[in-house]
Amino acid sequence: MSAQRRVKLFRNGRNQAIRIPREFELAGEEVILRKEGERLIIEPAPPRSLLAVLASLETLDEDLPPIPELPTDSVDL
Repeated sequence: MSAQRRVKLFRNGRNQAIRIPREFELAGEEVILRKEGERLIIEPAPPRSLLAVLASLETLDEDLPPIPELPTDSVDL
C-alpha cells in the first residue's frame, strides 16, 4: 500500500503549485511531470549524460588557431 497525504494547491505567479511534504521529497533538482487521464505523475528525472549535455550546446562560430604539430620526446618503458 502506498503512502498518501492530502495537500493544498496554491498559485505561484501564473503557475499552480503544491508543497511536497518531507516524506515525499525527491532526490535531485529536476523531475519529469506527465499527465495520465486525471492523474499527475511526478518522478525524479534521470541524470543527463555528458553526451546529452554536449548535444544541447550551440556550435561555435569562430575560427580557432591551428594547433602546431610538436615533436614528441621518446619515452623509455
